[in-house]
Amino acid sequence: MSTTQNPASWPDRRALDLLGIERPIIQAPMAGSGTPELAIAVCEAGGLGSLACAQYSVDQAREAVQTIRAATSKPFNLNFFCHRTPQFDAQQHAAWVAQLEPYYRELGLEASTIKPAAGRAPFDAVYCELVESLRPAVVSFHFGLPEPTLLARVKASGARVLSSATTVAEARWLAARGCDAIIAMGSEAGGHRGSFLSQDMSTQVGTFALVPQIVDAVDVPVIAAGGIADGRGVAAALLLGASAAQIGTAYLFCPEVKLSPLYRAALENVNDDGTALTNLFTGRPARGAMNRLMRERGPLSNYVPRFPLAGAALAPLRAEAERKGHDDFTNLWSGQAAPIARQYARPAAALTRCLAEEALKLLCQGMRVGAESGG
Repeated sequence: MSTTQNPASWPDRRALDLLGIERPIIQAPMAGSGTPELAIAVCEAGGLGSLACAQYSVDQAREAVQTIRAATSKPFNLNFFCHRTPQFDAQQHAAWVAQLEPYYRELGLEASTIKPAAGRAPFDAVYCELVESLRPAVVSFHFGLPEPTLLARVKASGARVLSSATTVAEARWLAARGCDAIIAMGSEAGGHRGSFLSQDMSTQVGTFALVPQIVDAVDVPVIAAGGIADGRGVAAALLLGASAAQIGTAYLFCPEVKLSPLYRAALENVNDDGTALTNLFTGRPARGAMNRLMRERGPLSNYVPRFPLAGAALAPLRAEAERKGHDDFTNLWSGQAAPIARQYARPAAALTRCLAEEALKLLCQGMRVGAESGG
């Protein structure tokens, strides 16, 4: 039996026991990039595979779950967004289009034909019925929680409920409303911030300052997320009181993900200071690799329509630029630890095992040193 399968190996088993997994590794959902194949590989390796449903229709989500269940009997996580789709604001839309007009002219496109579209659906009664019929072991939310009646139905289905917190106040809010575990999402994390009580990006907290403060503030297990891409990061998170680590960017280098060649090339070249928080692509702050649009119109802008209405105006620009081989208008979500993640590029199952085994080795070495020194 390997050390990671020994029930006594991990210092804090709360997340493992809660989620029914062998290794304290959770694959971040990553809407648009994650696939059923990625979730399957992580589950089979003893971690928690996740499937992002925000860009799936109900039928697509059901089909993806069928694919997962045909390949693994292990627990997996279905992830949903909890935003409220805003009313269309014609004045704001016009202001945003005006910002993009020079790019439309440059690419020979017509800006006047842009139609507003949401692109990402929030968790609602229809998705709730899907959860009730599929009964996944874990359901996670981003941007808070659904309204209480829907949340009660999710919990009644038997699912463990997770959600992301970017501050201690958000963690307390989630715990008070029945979250079974809280994902402490540091500012280093790639993709959309999970923030919901405040959108002030100037006060976002780093992972290794946030984790111990949330651990001290709530009684439920805490899952560290953001800037963790190797066993050292996992071990550090566990030493700070987390029960598990959620990994995103490191999994983007796995062959099971769905990435365009331009996105892959960006990840291969991004450095530690090559990402920024931006709202330009969707209307909510998210961390991604810097590109032309972020440099010239942001990375944060007051002209951008509220999430998720911003993307419609960018879609024609993105399509035409990508056709010409440029990522000028493409969201290239990435965390700050991408350079570390590149060194660990391998299939998802092997990565999951590697992260856990490296972390456990470091933890065991630390315990031996402590014992030898009389600590």
